[in-house]
Amino acid sequence: MIPLSLYIHFPWCIQKCPYCDFNSHQNNSALYEPYMQTLTADLLEILPSVWGRRIHSIFIGGGTPSLIPPALLDQFFTELRTLLNFDPNIEITMEANPGTVDAQYFQQYREIGINRLSIGVQSLNDRLLEKIGRIHSSDEAIKAFEIARNAGFTNINCDLMFALPEQSLEEALEDLSGVLALAPEHISHYQLTLEPNTYFHRYKPPLPQEEIIESMQLESYRYLAAKGYQHYEVSAFAQPGHQSQHNRNYWEFGDYIGIGAGAHGKITMMNEEKIYRTQIEKHPRTYLEKSAGERLTRHEIASEDLPFEFFLNILRLKSGVPSSYWQERTFLPEKRIASFLEENRKEGLLEPLNDQIAPTERGLLFVNKMLEQLL
Repeated sequence: MIPLSLYIHFPWCIQKCPYCDFNSHQNNSALYEPYMQTLTADLLEILPSVWGRRIHSIFIGGGTPSLIPPALLDQFFTELRTLLNFDPNIEITMEANPGTVDAQYFQQYREIGINRLSIGVQSLNDRLLEKIGRIHSSDEAIKAFEIARNAGFTNINCDLMFALPEQSLEEALEDLSGVLALAPEHISHYQLTLEPNTYFHRYKPPLPQEEIIESMQLESYRYLAAKGYQHYEVSAFAQPGHQSQHNRNYWEFGDYIGIGAGAHGKITMMNEEKIYRTQIEKHPRTYLEKSAGERLTRHEIASEDLPFEFFLNILRLKSGVPSSYWQERTFLPEKRIASFLEENRKEGLLEPLNDQIAPTERGLLFVNKMLEQLL
């Protein structure tokens, strides 16, 4: 059975960051309670498609989920446990932003069953935090991490960006050094990109030159490796035994339920040998006004689109996936991708292994080139 995860979207933030293209909106605490109650209706609408399947991981993203009052989250998780079959070793992650951290909240989240936190540090340089519109300071970021540890969290991810406006190579490495001093189990280390429909896309900030950005990336890779962090995905680094199980499921072309405003899902119907994408109404107010059936749309992924969809995910993983995943998770014969595999193995972009589909070190630099072939 293909692994199944659950993604829960919470759409409110204290303030929208100028680089953010996620479905996040200005905070409205009056809508928290009806919103959390409505999530269950989303799940009930999708449940017949996944009935009896075990949930291996849960991710609560946003927005800023650490704004959710624990009492509301506790009530929701009580309902979840009556409707879903949780794996005994389930990974349950919540995103948290420094500046919205409450020690009592963290303690109660832990008691509810959250066992992994993802803290949006982004930088430990106050000048750069201000430039990217973050509401917290470097001291607050460090304090948030300490509060999480004191609340009993032993599996913490820190989000850290580089290539920030006017950032120097030295500042990028200082940021990384500061985060490593906290010893998180996982680090998401990614480049600031100017996404469409963001403030930074309309009003481009002065970014570092390309050669400086490349140096930031390569020097960071060396630094992280020296500290024992495994680079297992394009922008993810983990201590042994602490890779993100939820994100790995995305990258391995697993299934996931998506609930909440704007959430996406992927459901495989084994009996039909079909794969469906689901999407829920995006704007929180419209989301709350519609019934569960009205706000959910689903469509089948066409067989001609499956090669691109499959490789878009699995090429992010340095270890790739077993070759058997192609037929098991797309229902298509290997001959559909035989020439693609042969060509890119010959070019040195894919590992020359018959039982594994994995990018080489060089291949990780040319993922877009390979994906273009599939388009």
